[in-house]
Amino acid sequence: MPQRTVSAAETELIQKAHQYMPGGSLGNIGKDIVISEGSAGRVRDASGNEYVDYLLGSGPMLIGHAHPEVIEAAREQLDKGTTFFANNDKAILLAEEIVRSVACADKVRFTSSGTEATFYALRTARAYRRRDKILKFEGGYHGMHDYALMSMSPADPHDFPRPTPDSPGIPRSIQDEVLIAPFNDLETAAAIIEAHHDELGAVIVEPFQRLLPPQPGFLQGLREVTAQYGVPLIFDEVVTGFRFAYGGAQEFYGVEPDLCSLGKVMAGGFPLAAIAGKDELMTHFDAASTESDAFMPQIGTLSGNPIAAAAGIKTLEILRREGAYERIFATGQRLKDELQRMLDEAELPAKVIGEAPLFDVFFTENDVTDYRSTLLADKPMLARFNELLLARGILKGDSKFYISLAHTADDIQRTLDAFASAIDELKR
Repeated sequence: MPQRTVSAAETELIQKAHQYMPGGSLGNIGKDIVISEGSAGRVRDASGNEYVDYLLGSGPMLIGHAHPEVIEAAREQLDKGTTFFANNDKAILLAEEIVRSVACADKVRFTSSGTEATFYALRTARAYRRRDKILKFEGGYHGMHDYALMSMSPADPHDFPRPTPDSPGIPRSIQDEVLIAPFNDLETAAAIIEAHHDELGAVIVEPFQRLLPPQPGFLQGLREVTAQYGVPLIFDEVVTGFRFAYGGAQEFYGVEPDLCSLGKVMAGGFPLAAIAGKDELMTHFDAASTESDAFMPQIGTLSGNPIAAAAGIKTLEILRREGAYERIFATGQRLKDELQRMLDEAELPAKVIGEAPLFDVFFTENDVTDYRSTLLADKPMLARFNELLLARGILKGDSKFYISLAHTADDIQRTLDAFASAIDELKR
């Protein structure tokens, strides 16, 4: 098996990481690897090893690393100032483009992270509804705030709709304000909403949950039942926004929520996220347009940062160019199809799940449609597969292949060769 060469310099950095940071990491992926640079669809570690990159910074780098036009846009803004804590032209123009492209967006508020965006989206919906409870879906990821960390990845899930906290330090009272439903089970979700609609301030869902596409009719049914009871529906599009289509998952799946959160792709690799939604909800951010007891303050030192907004404007311009999404989808679909074919030919029980721009393999014979079915997959086998790919120059997270516009034919061939070699070793 190929081995990654680790230099003395990278070894020293890894040792310092373990000395100065909990777990020796930033809290993201736990691999002992130090990335020093990235260009287009590849990255290099501090030892000089090069990888085809399907981690893509956990998704933001949809057009590739260090895109020269994005770098130039950011550099131009750097010369003009880095942050102002006031309106700036770049943030205003980015907000205009979001409203133009995202179906549910009448107004936009910026934050610095997706966690903030989903947190404020939930608060906005609760302010509008004057109700405290929220409903989220088991296995759904909405960042790192207390509400999001209910039944995100429970090892021993409770009966629905009772939540399971995923972290210590969360007040017990939060558990009383969160209801949990199974993704892709419209009957159960609708029944919970119907039973608790008088208490619900919001329903939040990833329209594409982690790696799980919605079953036909699921999002449409969720839209119908929330609209029936006047409960705001929030799509967490931090991952899917501008990735599945220029208008996000709401365009791709044809379902329009009341609010959405955006991030990752929108900021071109810089720290920027947003809440976008209907006027009647977003007005709670405006002290001049709402009653004093309904006004919802939202302050962030770097919210709408002009450097990040400049990078975002240029990134979205590149994605609007002819053929951009066709290329992303063609790349992802080829890798998906070939990976499934190789696994089938090797007679390894496995299913490649997701959409072309974002997918992974589950080592299981069972259908994978919700969080509990993912628990039946062979996770040690996936971890082994990831290790084998890393040794062959393919970088990905613990789960997910993120596809970029910058991946070349050579990147694809190198990946397919790595798939074949890694699968051959998995069979032994």
